[in-house]
Amino acid sequence: MSNEFKQYKGKKVLVTGGSGFFASQLVKRLDEAGADIYVVVKYNSVIDNIRLVKLWDKINIVEADIKNADSLTQIKDIAPHYVFHFAAYNHVGDSFLHVMESMQSNAIGSVNMLEAYDGYERFVYIDTSEAYGYQAEVPFTESMTPFPTSPYAVGKYTGELYAQMKHHVSNLPITILRPFNVFGPYQSPKAIIAEVILKCLKGETIYSTEGIQTRDFNYVTNLSDGVLQAALCEKTIGTMTNIGSGVEITIKDLILKIHEYTNSKSELKIGSLDYRPTEIWRMQADNRKAKELFNWSPEVDLDEGLKLTIEWYKKYLEIFDSESSPLFDL
Repeated sequence: MSNEFKQYKGKKVLVTGGSGFFASQLVKRLDEAGADIYVVVKYNSVIDNIRLVKLWDKINIVEADIKNADSLTQIKDIAPHYVFHFAAYNHVGDSFLHVMESMQSNAIGSVNMLEAYDGYERFVYIDTSEAYGYQAEVPFTESMTPFPTSPYAVGKYTGELYAQMKHHVSNLPITILRPFNVFGPYQSPKAIIAEVILKCLKGETIYSTEGIQTRDFNYVTNLSDGVLQAALCEKTIGTMTNIGSGVEITIKDLILKIHEYTNSKSELKIGSLDYRPTEIWRMQADNRKAKELFNWSPEVDLDEGLKLTIEWYKKYLEIFDSESSPLFDL
């Protein structure tokens, strides 16, 4: 843990969606730094929040639903110094099937959080690179006009606009970040890297589009550390900043890398699926602003991150996909 994160020691830090894949990594970093952590979850149940199982008795559980403003009134009593707002409906494709749930969580939920309490030292709004949507060129710079192309992205960008308004009108210390694609241990198989790793390890056939679209993938500790660094930087108040590697890779090349690193016998049927009608063809972060403002750059590159993630999923399968596992005795 970098010495600069010791500034969180003894501070009350509230993390919404803290049991989620990305946010749970940040919670672990905050625990290492000695923060007094409050995690907003829907249910006070470690079974529903397995990513935090080792910390469950060390953190403060706030049982609330960000879509319900009344359930957030307890935040005033907590009076956190830092708020990290991660909670969201977070699947791009599925948001077309669950439009209202996506908008309620990502737009209305964010408004509810921004209105629930304003006595913080910093509120960090976690937006998404999906907000950029269709752009004529890459890399994506913070000066580009967003063109979100999914209900998920529209909802997240709406929350960003509300955060910008709150800072402008009330001069509140709000930082806005747009992380690019994140991956690593504990990620849901609905995410492409987790899905492909698991199928490769299990020898299952992998179906994909032709895979010419590109993405900027980031190992989870890189992004969680970037978020923590940004929250400590005065220069990020009232601004929006990308957090991404600045490296793009085609989905086809990504699949081939994972297939190679897992020594998989899975059959690859690349080109067997149609592209989404709203496909974003290229995504790549311009991360110069993050480097300039708070001296952030990723420490774990894509290849190392993939190998670390593959090793974790091997252990995962030993526990969750084996009849000899103690888990099956439950």
